[in-house]
Amino acid sequence: MNSNTTGSRRPRRGPGRPPRGRGRRNSWAPKTRPASSTAPALESTVCDTTPLPFKALGLDSRLLEGVRDLGFVETRPIQSAVIPLALSGSDVIACAETGTGKTCAFVVPIIQKLLNSRAETPAGSSRVLILAPTRELAVQIEDEIHGLSYHTSITSAPVYGGVEMGMQERALKAGVDIIVATPGRLMDHMRQQNADLSAIDLLVLDEADRMMDMGFWPDVRRIISALPAVRQTLLFSATMPDEMVRQALEIAREPRYVQVGHRSKPARTITHAAEVVNESGKVEWLISHLRRPAGPVLVFSRTKIGAERLARQLASAGVRCVALHADRTQEQRRAAVEGFRGGKYNVLVATDIAARGLDIDGIHTVINYEFPDSADTYVHRVGRTGRADEPGHAITLISPSERQDLAQLEKAVGVNIELKSDV
Repeated sequence: MNSNTTGSRRPRRGPGRPPRGRGRRNSWAPKTRPASSTAPALESTVCDTTPLPFKALGLDSRLLEGVRDLGFVETRPIQSAVIPLALSGSDVIACAETGTGKTCAFVVPIIQKLLNSRAETPAGSSRVLILAPTRELAVQIEDEIHGLSYHTSITSAPVYGGVEMGMQERALKAGVDIIVATPGRLMDHMRQQNADLSAIDLLVLDEADRMMDMGFWPDVRRIISALPAVRQTLLFSATMPDEMVRQALEIAREPRYVQVGHRSKPARTITHAAEVVNESGKVEWLISHLRRPAGPVLVFSRTKIGAERLARQLASAGVRCVALHADRTQEQRRAAVEGFRGGKYNVLVATDIAARGLDIDGIHTVINYEFPDSADTYVHRVGRTGRADEPGHAITLISPSERQDLAQLEKAVGVNIELKSDV
């Protein structure tokens, strides 16, 4: 039900983030900010998060048919909280744990509002813009829109890099109702005057903190400057760092802040463990662990070269695995995700490109082959398991010298990470 994943351009380090690799000691640990830079406080809106039958929300019958087609019966807490606010026209900043159904929380009110005001849409104009940091996430959001709007005449198109621009150009010029785009590719179309955003009256930023982290925020600001000043804005994220709060308050009008679950924390259904392994023994430990996996396993590597090399080492040892990273073509990435989802591969070795929005049911375990470079990175990596209240497992491999980092990570994320072994 939730969508989130992988990008239209190569990720760049965000401001103030240290270089990856050795010598990054405590780079992700909480930093003390000067008092003048403290982010404005967000006061949570009191919302009823009790699950409700979708038919109790007063939705159009055509939308309800799409809801039934996808097997949705009751709302999840984030949907119970956000959908009524979005339908009322309020700007919303929503923060909820990964795998809780945030995509449906904004797609349902979008479709309902379009159905209510279809006659007001100017010919050849788009009404809704959804920005996402990665192409896989854009595709997954588009898939959910397609499913929920199947019995309507609402149109949508994904706009992302890695493919030719021609089909996207034709969709933009025709004026699809909903544009789902990555910032970099949409900017390319704007430079070529393919995209007319003058009629956009609803903007969604999904995984907004990731767009900031990947260096997309200047493009996001340029895109927003091309939109009508009067519009509804919905912003969604699994984490809400201080800088994100400042930026969100600049682009939203008197937003209602919705917090479901713990801010910037993993789902409570995930168990957390760490294995102390010398660098030279990591591959051997991983091969032994993956020979008889209890279920699908997602392994995170810090670099593209490292992910590719590790996948080859595992495959040569008889592990059914595949790599996913930004240097793979769109078709290769699609094949990797579908092969992992369908059971062709037991193991997916990925860079952090997959930490946002990889919406695959039943991932049993996430393994941090290398220590995450920030608390938020840890939250988003392990958020690929334990989705929709299902149990999940997270294992982080650490060297003996990273014990202090582990203790600080526990404190930053607010979870207990059980130390499973010693060397």
